[in-house]
Amino acid sequence: MPTPHHSSEQQEPLNSVSTNGGGNAVNAQSQMAVFSADLEGEFSACNAAFIRLFGYSSQELLGRDFSALFAQTEKANGETHSLLRKEILSATSTPGGYHCRLFARPKSGSSFPVQFSATILSSTPVALIAVVVPVPENNITIAATPSDSPAHGLFVDGFVAPGVLSRKIDDTQFILASPEMHKFMALVDRVAGHAETVLITGETGTGKELIARTIHESSHRRSRPWVDINCAALPENLVESELFGYEKGAFSGADASKPGLFEMADKGTLFLDEIGELQPQTQVKLLRVLDGQPFYRLGGHRKIKVDVRIVAATNQDLEAAVRDGRFRQDLFHRLGQFQLRVPPLRDRPEDIVALAEHFLRLKAPSKNFSSQAISALLSHAWPGNIRELRNLVAKMAMESTGYEIDFSRLNAALTGEPAALRQTASMPVSNLDSMEEQMIIKALERTGGQRTLAAEQLGISRRTLSRKLKEYNINFAPGETTASLGFISNEQQKFFRTRVEIPVTIRSSQGEEICVQGVNLSTGGMGLDGLKEPLRFAGLLDVSFVLPDSEILFQAKARLMWIGEEGRVGIRFAVIEPALFEQLQHWTNHKMKEEGWEFPA
Repeated sequence: MPTPHHSSEQQEPLNSVSTNGGGNAVNAQSQMAVFSADLEGEFSACNAAFIRLFGYSSQELLGRDFSALFAQTEKANGETHSLLRKEILSATSTPGGYHCRLFARPKSGSSFPVQFSATILSSTPVALIAVVVPVPENNITIAATPSDSPAHGLFVDGFVAPGVLSRKIDDTQFILASPEMHKFMALVDRVAGHAETVLITGETGTGKELIARTIHESSHRRSRPWVDINCAALPENLVESELFGYEKGAFSGADASKPGLFEMADKGTLFLDEIGELQPQTQVKLLRVLDGQPFYRLGGHRKIKVDVRIVAATNQDLEAAVRDGRFRQDLFHRLGQFQLRVPPLRDRPEDIVALAEHFLRLKAPSKNFSSQAISALLSHAWPGNIRELRNLVAKMAMESTGYEIDFSRLNAALTGEPAALRQTASMPVSNLDSMEEQMIIKALERTGGQRTLAAEQLGISRRTLSRKLKEYNINFAPGETTASLGFISNEQQKFFRTRVEIPVTIRSSQGEEICVQGVNLSTGGMGLDGLKEPLRFAGLLDVSFVLPDSEILFQAKARLMWIGEEGRVGIRFAVIEPALFEQLQHWTNHKMKEEGWEFPA
């Protein structure tokens, strides 16, 4: 339900994705053509450079055999591609990956030589990711997207726009290239317009502070203060005085009164980094403030009440900390109205390439990565995530004397050993069948044994997955899902609203009936457009509409809750039959899960 223009301090609903207020998405330059293929050798994703280079749309490529776009000779009329595909897929399971000069076959025009490099990834849904670079002597270049080209939003009708995208957050370019991060940013945009607390989790170096800043810059509080504190960087005895302030004479050295960070962030956002480091006594006071209770400065006698939105972050497992008694359970649940888990860099290979190119352009615009170097980047585990990648690229830009950052120098910096590619227990390097079996097992582990989801992640049909399970004799019982992008609390689920475009019939208590447009829907109510004289519909209303994607006629009693501009109103459901409410709840739960939210146990 849309928030009235005159009441920005109300509970703000979770409406559709918004990129206003620092969240505008614009195309970023991409210098290398990158694509991924599934276990069957079919396209699963590609970047904008690949689309420009070959002339196909992403829809034309999806599900197509990737080897059909390449040949080992310039003249390849009638050539079968199965041998080339088998050769590439087999070679990518070895430590050296696959590196070869092939001929690209675009949608129109003649074939041209390219340097083709491919590697297998163990921790992502894709089986193979490849880098395609035109051979320089043919004078073929990949044109960068003009900076003044029309900006496209991150999400159009629920689908991610192809290509590498960039958001500018506090003078920092936020590069987004992978489907995983596009989906994650949809959750970020959802919670940005909300008023509740957000807990951001993820490994060190994944950019949790940048996510927090994005939430602030995309919210209604963006013009108000942004205040941050690293709870781990302050001595234990100073955290409380920093958060709540102190009065003159409160302790030795307090020569003047000082407001705390809560006061400084009034009407704005307070970011508590490394929240897991707070001591128990400070956790109690923080919980009281989050519950809306006023507080005292240290040594003070005047109660202070503030309106602050809390965004917290940690790389710790707070649930384990709760079990161990190191973190208060009530504070954990209060902070985790929304939980966002930033995916590690190794799970989003498209971002590795895009970020590496971005960092290199900042440090050495005239240099570029060789295709073998890109493969090495894609094969590294990145325990330090984006921070590690940025530091590595800065080092390579400074140490490399030529125009190209080659494989050997990069590999030495990554591993200190001649071996180029990372090996893990989950990705054997024996044969293709063994690699395929292990990838299926990992996908089932990630999805808790849910075959439909595992098939989607692997880029194959459920029937193909069932056949593979029989072939490899894999028995995997459904269990708990892992690595979710975000959790939404039971309390906040009732505020989840999904954009709809459906006809809605409302009838007043006097019998006047009118058809209007439903624009969003939740279990608690909906937003309507087209009610020109809303005051004529004061009191109890009869509301009826067909639940989207079903044949269920939904009927309820409702009341007007607010009146906006140009005939937009919000209604709250007052009386619903239990069976219909259950259907509506099932529908909203499906929409939440479809978007990436998981529910607490």
